[in-house]
Order: sequence, then structure tokens, then C-alpha cells
Amino acid sequence: MPVEELEAVFRAKPALHRYPGAMAKRAHALCAHLVEHHGGRAEAVWEGVATGEELLARVRALPGFGADKARIFVGLLGKRLGVRPRGWERVAADWPSIADVDRFERVHEIREAKRAMKSAARPAKAAARGPRARG
Repeated sequence: MPVEELEAVFRAKPALHRYPGAMAKRAHALCAHLVEHHGGRAEAVWEGVATGEELLARVRALPGFGADKARIFVGLLGKRLGVRPRGWERVAADWPSIADVDRFERVHEIREAKRAMKSAARPAKAAARGPRARG
């Protein structure tokens, strides 16, 4: 499907995302990558991988998947779909993520844990930057 048609689908009421244009482009790029590199089969991304590192590299190669999102996705594959090549735990996210949600009530717990982690990291980041120049 041409990206313009997909954008129209994403924008139709109710919109599929709060940023329908940007997400349509991302979804299109991801689908094009899957067709080009994996025969159009999403499961081919993880089929036949021997190690967690190989799995992480395949996921990182997907458009829109940076380092953190790829690690979260590896955790999701391992914890929820049973995709567990040797060493997958070492490359999966080692912080609370959607991979840890096994029931709806856990969503709130995971969000709160993430907020607490970010809050705890703020003073350390500020200290690393040092004092700001005043003018």
C-alpha cells in the first residue's frame, strides 16, 4: 500500500494514533523492511536465531527500533512469546517494561516504577553536568 493511502487509514476517525501521519510513515517503513528482509513475515525476525545478541541485532535493524526499544522487544519476545535463544536475558531490558505486563493491573505498577527510576536519575544527571553558568 502506498504510504499516502496508509496515512489516510491512520487519520480516519478514530485516528489510530495521536500522531497519525508520523506513525503511518513508521508503520510503512517497518512493513517495507519486513517484506524486503524477511519475506513479509514478522516472525522471521526471530526465527532461527541462535543467540540473544543475534536476536537483538535483528530487532535493532528494524526501522524505528533504537537501543532501548529493541531491548524491550527482546524481553517481550522472551517473556511473552517464548522466544529464548541462548543469552536472551542478558540483552533484554533490565528495567520494568511492557514485557513485564501480564495483566492490565500491572500497567500502572510498571509506569510508576519507570517514573521512579527517571526521577532518581535526574539528580545524578544534573550533578554530572555541573553547575550552570549564571549571567
